[in-house]
Amino acid sequence: MTLEEMKAVDVRTVSRDELVDIHDVHIDRTLPKIERIKDFIRQIKNPYVFKCGNVVVKMEFADTDLTLEDCMEHYLRNR
Repeated sequence: MTLEEMKAVDVRTVSRDELVDIHDVHIDRTLPKIERIKDFIRQIKNPYVFKCGNVVVKMEFADTDLTLEDCMEHYLRNR
């Protein structure tokens, strides 16, 4: 499955049994960053759709240089 196909998975129709629970993913912090990323993707199988316990999670990534901290600060200032 390509990254585009992984991104397009519909959480309403995906089989929960096919998804990896993120609690079962183990990161080896001794590996270099790129190797940790590769290992994470190998374990999680689909970085866009996975389980966290009984919850199906769908991740989307914005094409931006803003960090999570930047977004949270903006949100809190504009509430």
